[in-house]
Amino acid sequence: MKFAVLDFETTGNQPTDEIIQVGLVIIDHDLSIDRIFTSLVKPSTNIPPFITQLTGISNDDVADAPTLDDVMMEMVSLLGDVVLVAHHVAFDFNFLQQALDQTGYLPFTGRILDTIDFLRICFPALTTYQLSAVTSWFDIPHERPHQADSDALATAHVLLKCLEKLDDLPLLAIQRLADLFAQDDSDLNWFMHELLADREMRPVITDDSGRSFRQFSLHIEDWTEIPPPREELLTNPLEGQTFEQFCTDSIDRLRQFLPQFEQREAQNIMFHEVNSALEDDHHLLLEAGTGTGKSLGYLIPSIYYSVKNDNKVVVSTHTINLQEQIRQRDVPLLKTILPVDFRVSVLKGRSHYLCLRKFEHKINTKDFITPKEDIITAAQMLVWIAETEHGDNEELHFGNKGADFWDTVASDTDSCLNRACPWFRKCFYHRARHEANIADVIITNHSLLFTDIKVDHRFLPAYDHLVIDEAHHLEEVAGKHLGLHVKYFSLVHTLLRLLKDSKNGQLPTLRNRLHVIPDEKAQMACEIIEDSYTQLVDAKEMWDKLTEILFSMMPQRTSDANQEQGQYVYRLQTEKMPNDWDAASVLEDQLNALLNEIVRKSERLLQDLRDIQEEYGIQAAVTDLSGTVKDLARARDDIRYFMKMKEPNVVFWMEASSHFRSKSLQLFAVPADVSAQLKEYFFDAKKSIVLTSATLSVDKSFQYMIEQLGLQEAQDQGRLQSMVLPSPFQYRKQALVVIPRDFPMLKGSNPDAHFVQTLVKSLADAAVATHGRMLVLFTSYRMMKQVYDPLKELLSPHQIQVIGQGIDSGNRSKLTRRFQDQSASVLLGTSSFWEGVDIPGDALTCLAIVRLPFQPPNHPLIEAKSELLQKEKKNPFMKLSVPQAVIRFKQGFGRLVRTAQDRGIVIIYDTRVIESYYGKYFLYSLPGPKMEHMRLDQIVPRMQEWLSDEEERGVIHENNENI
Repeated sequence: MKFAVLDFETTGNQPTDEIIQVGLVIIDHDLSIDRIFTSLVKPSTNIPPFITQLTGISNDDVADAPTLDDVMMEMVSLLGDVVLVAHHVAFDFNFLQQALDQTGYLPFTGRILDTIDFLRICFPALTTYQLSAVTSWFDIPHERPHQADSDALATAHVLLKCLEKLDDLPLLAIQRLADLFAQDDSDLNWFMHELLADREMRPVITDDSGRSFRQFSLHIEDWTEIPPPREELLTNPLEGQTFEQFCTDSIDRLRQFLPQFEQREAQNIMFHEVNSALEDDHHLLLEAGTGTGKSLGYLIPSIYYSVKNDNKVVVSTHTINLQEQIRQRDVPLLKTILPVDFRVSVLKGRSHYLCLRKFEHKINTKDFITPKEDIITAAQMLVWIAETEHGDNEELHFGNKGADFWDTVASDTDSCLNRACPWFRKCFYHRARHEANIADVIITNHSLLFTDIKVDHRFLPAYDHLVIDEAHHLEEVAGKHLGLHVKYFSLVHTLLRLLKDSKNGQLPTLRNRLHVIPDEKAQMACEIIEDSYTQLVDAKEMWDKLTEILFSMMPQRTSDANQEQGQYVYRLQTEKMPNDWDAASVLEDQLNALLNEIVRKSERLLQDLRDIQEEYGIQAAVTDLSGTVKDLARARDDIRYFMKMKEPNVVFWMEASSHFRSKSLQLFAVPADVSAQLKEYFFDAKKSIVLTSATLSVDKSFQYMIEQLGLQEAQDQGRLQSMVLPSPFQYRKQALVVIPRDFPMLKGSNPDAHFVQTLVKSLADAAVATHGRMLVLFTSYRMMKQVYDPLKELLSPHQIQVIGQGIDSGNRSKLTRRFQDQSASVLLGTSSFWEGVDIPGDALTCLAIVRLPFQPPNHPLIEAKSELLQKEKKNPFMKLSVPQAVIRFKQGFGRLVRTAQDRGIVIIYDTRVIESYYGKYFLYSLPGPKMEHMRLDQIVPRMQEWLSDEEERGVIHENNENI
């Protein structure tokens, strides 16, 4: 094959726009770059300013450029007998056809391929397909993004990387890919079959047989072959070795491995405090700020304790991201530096793992709902299973419908054949369980801790020692998991899995297989299945009516306090139920009776089929159906629990979106206080629990966390230690906090025009002073939207871009990456940007906090918690609202300084921090930055002064008052 890799720069994205630059790279049959053709093109109109800003190509650059006729004459001769390739090929192909037509040439009729498709299939872990990000990932030179010659050459190198990857795949994987695309009429189908023909013509050099199973190419061996660590050792390798010796030895080896490593006092204290808690069987609350090296701070003592005492330690994180970070970054480092062999396993929720049996069935039957998208997703996964050791969906980056595809092939308890499954020894979930059973330290997440409690501790191996990282989230996660959450689609998806239409769904598929079986039980089963079709349709209609009634009860108002982006929230209380509740209850009774009948009938059907399932090879279908019936029974019970509202200490509420109405309905039932359950399940039951986070204390006190988590008794008995570790950063030199004392006060949650204008002007001035590199944190999506357009307009002349969460994209990691890539930009974020966003170095110089992050007081859960405190004669604002807001405020502040080299400014626009009686709790909780308040018009000069280090040169600031 000969490839022509094409890229155009144009005056815009519309068909009427014109080409201003051409880049064309010819790749010869031997995959060498044969020729590069590039030229500017003179358009008939001016180049818009935003295109010049994007590409760097100005009207002056193209003033003397060749015309399109001249350029196409030279280019057409290069397009004979080639496969046309581009990054987002549809864009360039359309402009090519238009240019050929305009200059009198015949249209291009050759094959066209897209490097996006190749990247998705060949590199399923890629999180973005933006060309500059991809070239960075591959270390491909790409000096001038958005210039056609540079883009075309970069795309050519990306294509060569993909072709190289396909060449490395086992022949079996290529055969599977070709079979997968056989039904598709695209040029990708043609390419895969050409590739297969080429591979099958080659002499067999590598033997892939050891990596194949049931006609799939796999990377893994049987998990039953994985031995425990130190199996061959007769004595404990740490016998007689003190923790002090272990630490000294480890740090010495770390210095050899990382010569630039500097031991931090805080991390050293953390080693010994965590070890002491594990050894002496007490609980520990440990606040460790950014830069402490928390992960190593608890992993090193956990590994020492578990290996020396042959006793598992479980480490729990709030996010899957941190689990992955520990797996990919910390564990390989520890394997290098620790003077002992150990095993750390990562265990996630079951739905994170691929079920190979379901995947095999889906690929073999081509059971695709959206074929074009599903074929690409299936192709991604075929390549992935030839490489993955974990079978964990965090390793995959799906397209739009990928998550729906995954749901149909994810592992789950109810449809698992266990040892009867032909894939059992290869199973990713059972591999993860086996690795956890033989591991010294298990890395899991908060959600799984509570899932394990709900299934009577059948998920995690037995443990007595637990480390909880990101512990400030534990109480919130406990509420969610010890409570209930039902979505509209919780029931709908289950019903659709059973019956989508008369030909699709588990019941019609099973009926078709039973229909041809010459057995009386099979024929009776067919009748039961057919009888249930109408009932399933009726159940869906009934649920639709019930959710419509429930949605109609919600107050149709938009108060920003509890509604982000048109979200309705409505609390249900037994003493003041809405008018239509009785009608809803009657309908739910009917739905419950109908679902009871469906479940009972299905269970009888499954019982009848168990006798004949193995004889006729329908075991997998019966198991899948059994799992879905259990899901249906669970949904039925959850809906009933919510509608009966019998639990006195549980908060019941509904949420929905104004856009999707009843189809967005969510039902919640959450305990108002989980401290007693946390005490019972964890702090009374476990010997030692270490809770750590960058934000656990409020005004240097842990009392808020102690009360929320049920640790009061442990503290009274002397079983709880607590400590705030000193920060390794020099915050006084690295961070300046400025507060404009004359900034307008905001009454309520809706800003007036004066407030918005003042804020926009100040943000724009600050952004110009810092050349962008600014993160603005809002507590309200509505206010962020009000600021976005006027701020964009003010910053446009300064070539500073404004990026808005939920406006430019809803994906936090994509927005963060875009912010880091475009140095002159301002990122506006709401709730999810207050924590977990890591932007080290020069990318972030200024952090603006618009309002103190108080939770909406009328959110049902906050309301209920406040009512409980009032009953105890306590002040809900000071006992709940302020501590919650302080912890979130500290998280927001923590976005600014991420390394010892970072330096920046925080602007706090909420004057309550200096004017209210509770403001001191926010400021005193910060880790010691320089703090000043001044008039609004003094802010920018002070920022410029501080950033240029004038203060260090002895300039005296007479107008500023230190706080």
